[in-house]
Amino acid sequence: MSILDGTSIRKEFSDQGVDCYRLVGRDFLNEYYITSEADTRKLLNTPEIVGYEVYHCMLRATSQMMYHFKDTKRVTTANILSILRGALNYPLEESCYNEHIRVHDISFLSSERIFDRDEITGLAIKYSKLTMVPGSTLLIGDIIASGETLIHCLRYVTDFYREHNASLRNIIIFTIGGTRGIEILEKMTGEIRQFWPDFEGFIMVYYEGIFTTYQDQGVSGINIPNVDFYWKGGIVAPEFRKETLASRDPLFEKCVIYDGGARRYEIQEHIDEVLGFWKGIRERADKIDFKALIEEKLGHKTPISYEEWLSVNHYQDLTEENMQWLYRQEEGFIHSLEGVTLRQMADERIAGFSKALKKYML
Repeated sequence: MSILDGTSIRKEFSDQGVDCYRLVGRDFLNEYYITSEADTRKLLNTPEIVGYEVYHCMLRATSQMMYHFKDTKRVTTANILSILRGALNYPLEESCYNEHIRVHDISFLSSERIFDRDEITGLAIKYSKLTMVPGSTLLIGDIIASGETLIHCLRYVTDFYREHNASLRNIIIFTIGGTRGIEILEKMTGEIRQFWPDFEGFIMVYYEGIFTTYQDQGVSGINIPNVDFYWKGGIVAPEFRKETLASRDPLFEKCVIYDGGARRYEIQEHIDEVLGFWKGIRERADKIDFKALIEEKLGHKTPISYEEWLSVNHYQDLTEENMQWLYRQEEGFIHSLEGVTLRQMADERIAGFSKALKKYML
């Protein structure tokens, strides 16, 4: 059973170019939102975006969500936890500054994988600078795939507060991430309330969608389990679906983000990953079932009725007229791929990506 079974998304607000949806339909202990904005849609659909622009693309959506949480009194006193290195992509401090939310301090943790003969055997906190702000809202920004880093760091921080006889009011997490985050936070809320009965819980903000991770190598045979994101079994904002399907290539990228840390700070590593994926697609193009790949990426079999499409995508509570148009757009997208080959697509993506980031390539 999926954590999203029986759920749908409902419009929370639309303001300053930012659309926000709330996950409803089940008795969750916490609040879960999807936020969509032009720059974050561009970021998730365009792996050519690297460096500072990765951070900048997330600023407007993050600031608007901060305004919403301030306006609804979910946050008054803030403390930021930066889980290195991916957290540095998230503009939490600047967003708080924009919305006049006082940040008392910024804490840092470096959670690194422990390897034994090329296998991950655990996680270790290699660097820690924690500052305690009792009764505050803890703000975190991080990519959440398997969620092991998040679990490790949350337990480390809550133990630190408990050792000093202090507690947190609530925790707000901004993420490009998957369904595993919901499973983790629902469990951890129960654990935390055993020693902090007044803990209000978590608020999770997903940029553009609640994605899922591949559990195998996928139809292409080259996806990385528990790392690569895709739509199947998740929920994406209608605006993100609309923009992704407005052009041919974004739906077929390796995942919506690749590695966020490398993408900003180790750009050559990011380039190697993107090119490695598309070269892999090209090499296997004749063996990949293109129709099955399209269905895998869309998250459902095709053709599909409008009613089934609404249910699969958790859009039942959204405006009928807008959803009918989006459904027809998706049908048109599928039709537009007739006559396109994966080899052709891969060749064009390799050439285009290499040209766009030529100045970074060794």
